[in-house]
Amino acid sequence: MVGQLIRSHRLKRLIDLVVASLILVVAAPLFLLIALAIWFSSPGELFYVQRRLGRGHKPFGCIKFRTMVQGADRQLGSTLKASAQLREDFHHSFKLKNDPRITAVGLALRRTSLDELPQLINILRGDMSLVGPRPIVQAEVNRYGEAIDRVLSIRPGLTGLWQVSGRNNLTYEQRVALDLHYVSRRSLVLDLAILLRTVGVVLLPKDNGAY
Repeated sequence: MVGQLIRSHRLKRLIDLVVASLILVVAAPLFLLIALAIWFSSPGELFYVQRRLGRGHKPFGCIKFRTMVQGADRQLGSTLKASAQLREDFHHSFKLKNDPRITAVGLALRRTSLDELPQLINILRGDMSLVGPRPIVQAEVNRYGEAIDRVLSIRPGLTGLWQVSGRNNLTYEQRVALDLHYVSRRSLVLDLAILLRTVGVVLLPKDNGAY
């Protein structure tokens, strides 16, 4: 049983490396177009790196295309202070549905989830996997309660059950339940099913809960 589990982990890692490498090569022109769109539409860095928690509670820099104005983190306090609705939204999900800091290009990237493509680099580094629980920030740990150690027992995923099940349309409790379900039932067959559903979510982004 232990040997089978080790082989499964090794195969999953091999698949991560091969698929992430192939996507990076094939999507290189798309990466360039996105980078140019960000560069010409909003001054600042092309990428945004946020501290997230990985396997075993180990922090890592989660890479995304920048979708907000430069220095958005420093503006969060004043943004929340200016609106009770935004404060409520942030308390609920740690995200803002109508965030005034998001650029026009950034909004399009978020709705199609293309802003997360640079996380393929995180996969190659070993920080993440193609499929897994959603990567969280330290401030979200308490929301998971006793479930946090189980959720962080494996690598977070570029995609996962949360991403293909409604994302921000779900309650936080539903998010935690989906992460726990994946950890308990994870398999290469489930990973394949989630990857296939992810393609549909990206190609048909309407009302997919991404923002």
